[in-house]
This record gives sequence, C-alpha cells and structure tokens, in this order.
Amino acid sequence: MRILITNDDGINAPGLEVMAQIAAELAGPRGEVWTVAPAFEQSGVAHAISYSHPTMIARLSERRYAAEGSPADCVLAAISDVMARTPPDLVLSGVNRGNNAGENVMYSGTVGGAMEAALQGLPAVSLSQYLGPRTADLSDPFEAARDHGARVIRRLLDHADWTSDADFRLFYNVNFPPVPASAVQGVRVTRQGRRQGTNFGVVPYTAPNGRRFMWVAGGSQQAPAREGSDVAANLAGFVSVTPMRADLTCHASLDGLTRALDDLDPGDHKTEASETR
Repeated sequence: MRILITNDDGINAPGLEVMAQIAAELAGPRGEVWTVAPAFEQSGVAHAISYSHPTMIARLSERRYAAEGSPADCVLAAISDVMARTPPDLVLSGVNRGNNAGENVMYSGTVGGAMEAALQGLPAVSLSQYLGPRTADLSDPFEAARDHGARVIRRLLDHADWTSDADFRLFYNVNFPPVPASAVQGVRVTRQGRRQGTNFGVVPYTAPNGRRFMWVAGGSQQAPAREGSDVAANLAGFVSVTPMRADLTCHASLDGLTRALDDLDPGDHKTEASETR
C-alpha cells in the first residue's frame, strides 16, 4: 500500500511523527509512506487552497516534502506533482494536536486535507488527538492515537463505505479521546456535534505602538454536546468515527422548501410589491 500523509500543524509537528508511525504499520514492509506537509503551521485554514499565488515546495529527504501552503495544497501537490506517476492508495491527515470534533470541523485544516483527497477521488481519513486534563501530564499526549490509530483505520479499510460513484465521496473523521491509551473505552460511530454554550471569538489587544490587534480564541473544549455526537463520545473516553462528505446541502430541508418556492409565478413579485404600498 502507498500512503500519503499530511497535516495542518506543520512538517515538524510531533503529531506528524505519530501519523508516520501509524502509516508505516498500515503500509507494511513492502509499502510506501510519502509525506507532503505544510512548511509552517496551518491550523484553522479549513479547506483553503492557495488559488491566487504560487506555492513553493521543497524535497527534504526521500518521500518527504514540505510545501508553503495549506493541507489541501499539499494533497494537490502530491497528486499532481510529487506522486503524479505513482498516486497514493490512501491519504491520512493528522494526527492533529487537539480535537477536530464538533464545530471545530468547520475550521480544521486537518479535515480540509482529507476532504481534498476525497474530492480527488482518493480514500481519506483525518485523525486528531483530543487533549484535556487527563492527557496534560502524559509524557506522550498522543498515546491514545499512537496505540489505537492503526487498528481503527484498518477496520475502516475493511468495513467502511469506500465507493467512489457518488458526486461527493465519503471520507472519515477520527478523533481519539482525551485519556491515556489504556483508558480508551472503544470506538463509536458518531455524527458531528456542537458544544453547547461555546463559540470561537476574538480577544482584542493593543500593542505598545498603539496599533490594535486581536487573537482568535476558542471556547471550552470540555463543554458538553448532544448524545451520539463525536464530542460526547470523546469526552466519555471513546474513539469517534464520523463519515463525512464535502456536500453542505441540508437534504432534510429540500422537500419543504421545494413546496414553498417551486410554484412561485415570475410575476408574483409585482403583486407582492403592490400590496405592500
């Protein structure tokens, strides 16, 4: 198996080393692990691509490259350039330092890398390590991902839906719980959740020169979410696996909205306008 790994924490991030270990175990002695990762941290860039300017890429060693761009850029660089003659069989994005569950999914460059791979027709999984009070004193805060990552992905490869005939191919978002590896309770298939009563915001700051700046800050990562969600599973000690696709359509709203809007006559707006005068 030929595996491409990327991340959003950057080429030197400790989580990428964990990802390389997981990928090597999956690829086996006859397989290959290729790395194309951002030269600098790209957390929070979501599925952004460097559309308006070029991206420099550098070969660091055999099968290891750094690109001055987002995780999605790295996937594109791998598929179109670095691995163009020998495309990957699987793309793994992570292991992110911190969770990409709940509302974090929408901002995550880690998820964005996996999403781009799926859009390119490749099997893809994003992996993130939830952090919390029980991981704060661990010598290896990634130990849950390190110990359980290969087993979870292998099970996905054997049993998940990898069909590619849909307009938007599925990919899988995996979050490891904020507990030591020995305390992991199991695996749960979940929906994307949302932490209750917490949002991203900004903290304003005035520099000594009088200029105004702001830091983006997240809310509590220990805030609860609905049962059955990725956040709830992680906080209960379970690995969460969430099937996702790059389709933001609210399918549940289509029928009702169709009934409300599809029979509108093009001239109705003139009647409505005259009635409001």
